[in-house]
Amino acid sequence: MFRRREAVPFAFVAEADRFRSNVTPPPRRRPSASQLVGRTLIGLTVVAGLVGSLLFGLPALEAPVSPKAPSQAQQSEDR
Repeated sequence: MFRRREAVPFAFVAEADRFRSNVTPPPRRRPSASQLVGRTLIGLTVVAGLVGSLLFGLPALEAPVSPKAPSQAQQSEDR
């Protein structure tokens, strides 16, 4: 019914925080030139897509201008 919980000594917890492995991971392999070019092209394609969608989308977001009053140019022509 009730589980018995085992106490963990504080020294064990403190030691676990300080533990460092003496095994060093292998060095990371440098990407080849073709991988760098591919990543750059993909990044540029994504950025160009975002900029293009912004350029095409901004005119659709503008509020339509409805001329309620005659403009200054029309008033000067009438006089």
